[in-house]
Amino acid sequence: MSNGQWIEACEVDDIEVEDVIRFDHGDRTFAIYRTEKGDFYASDGYCTHEKFHLSNGLVMGNVIECPKHNGRFDIATGQAKRAPVCVDLRTYPVKIEADKVYIQI
Repeated sequence: MSNGQWIEACEVDDIEVEDVIRFDHGDRTFAIYRTEKGDFYASDGYCTHEKFHLSNGLVMGNVIECPKHNGRFDIATGQAKRAPVCVDLRTYPVKIEADKVYIQI
């Protein structure tokens, strides 16, 4: 991922603490997360189980719960944590500069 392009996704204040938003870029969609500790993470936007968008899900600590079947992923690593999901999410590096959130794709 070190050769990827950094894309401005949103402002820091666009994401509430312990929440997630949708970010679309080109023909791709992402989920941008902010944890209760104020850390930011990014992943592919769709659940790997049935392609439901994770921006409608619930963030609990470092976990996102898909709103369709309640599968869970670790937002830092993308690891599938609870059935019915069994395929990990792809995650992306995040950086904060001048109160803007950038992801590397």
